[in-house]
Amino acid sequence: MADGDNKSANILAQETAQLEEQLQGWGEVILAGDRVVRWEKPWFPGALMAATTVLFLLIYYLDPSVLTGLSCAVMLLCLADYLVPTLAPRVFGSNKWTTEQQQRFHEICGNLVKTQRRIVGWWKRLCALKEEKPKMYFASVIGSLLVVAWIGQQVHNLFLTYLIVNFLLLLPGLNQHGVITKYASMAKREINKLLKQKEKKNE
Repeated sequence: MADGDNKSANILAQETAQLEEQLQGWGEVILAGDRVVRWEKPWFPGALMAATTVLFLLIYYLDPSVLTGLSCAVMLLCLADYLVPTLAPRVFGSNKWTTEQQQRFHEICGNLVKTQRRIVGWWKRLCALKEEKPKMYFASVIGSLLVVAWIGQQVHNLFLTYLIVNFLLLLPGLNQHGVITKYASMAKREINKLLKQKEKKNE
């Protein structure tokens, strides 16, 4: 068991080191973005929502076709991939890179690798469910897709995307400041109260 844990830890360390090397040119930008999404300053959440609101209002005003929007998004990604590694050291100053920043960059890359592993793990479990319990797989997948299709029919696509993007951007800060833990604990307490009340009624 210990050998398996050590092997998994070594593989995780190797994957993290590879990702660090690949994202080295983006280091300063990633750290700056990390400070924003973790709400190091109280006005960061408002700035995030304001930026996404302006972006989505611009998309709503321009109303580009799917092909145009996809082409522009890929073009911006290509420009960023070319310009950021070149301009970031000049803007942020590579001589300001400290041990603390390097450690935080390592933690971010480690978290990204773990997230990738979780997604792959979920996919493998879904594939295993399909092989072992095809009826349950079919019912759960079709049911989930029907719910998503119904939500998409009730809410405008752009507004729904706006809500999802805002939620994902605010999620690290909510987690960092304990908001999710607080409300999850409250929900758990309420559920436990309801279960206890139901047990008393049954008695």
